[in-house]
Amino acid sequence: MRRHAHSSKLAIVLTLAVGLLTPMAANMVGAQAGASRASVRASVAVTVAATPRPRGFGLPATGIRPDPVQIVRAAERVGRLVNVLVHVPRTLPAYARPRAGASQVGVVPAGSKYYGIPIVAWVETVSGDGRWGLVELPYTWPRREGWIRLRGLERDETRVQVHVDLSQHSVTVRKFGRVLFRAPGATGASSTPTPVGEYFVTDRVPFSGGSYGTFAFGISGIQPRLPAGWTGGNQLAIHGTNNPSSIGRSASAGCVRVSETTLDRLIPLLRYGTPVIVHA
Repeated sequence: MRRHAHSSKLAIVLTLAVGLLTPMAANMVGAQAGASRASVRASVAVTVAATPRPRGFGLPATGIRPDPVQIVRAAERVGRLVNVLVHVPRTLPAYARPRAGASQVGVVPAGSKYYGIPIVAWVETVSGDGRWGLVELPYTWPRREGWIRLRGLERDETRVQVHVDLSQHSVTVRKFGRVLFRAPGATGASSTPTPVGEYFVTDRVPFSGGSYGTFAFGISGIQPRLPAGWTGGNQLAIHGTNNPSSIGRSASAGCVRVSETTLDRLIPLLRYGTPVIVHA
């Protein structure tokens, strides 16, 4: 992604990172998940010095105590691979800056464009004070982003991202930064190109076949260059197809078409809010 997470995102994933290091580190730092980077370093140092060793709980095999600074750095690395999601219970105003009094630039709707499914939004960046989240505004053109207040919103996370490469006609799924699989896909034709951008899954809709195959993942973007006479709506999606020969080519009205085999692999991975990043 184009931004590093701030200290609030570090807090969300700190315990997870610690758990990946050593049990002792988890014991030392788990309770500090809401602290700032500086306070985490300080509190970990104090805990190392002052906390008696629990009965039956030994040092790592090396006998070397974990370095608190390395723990924080590991948490930062983990934070860049964990995507923060928020449930949107009502239409939320979005602002140009993460502060009170900033100008409003749009809204994040409570429901998806055509199906009204409750929105779970991908928060690309959390402000330093943890009060604001930067999101791409769903179903807007030109694309734009805005800051929403996070207070009172239910939070979630996913380690999965989908990357669509238009030049390679490929769909790549990554989990925790590692490629799970890569599959071919049909993308927009030259007259109706798939818009590049950062989106997230807003719909999971089964079908009984036809032009969408057996399943579609609606995403938070729209196609501003629809074909003449098109009546199928303007929301972008990743879906199946009844024209498998189009896969691997620039052939669609803007959506990404994949095979039924690929759909079977995507369905258990792409939850609401999962990032979908379209590259040129």
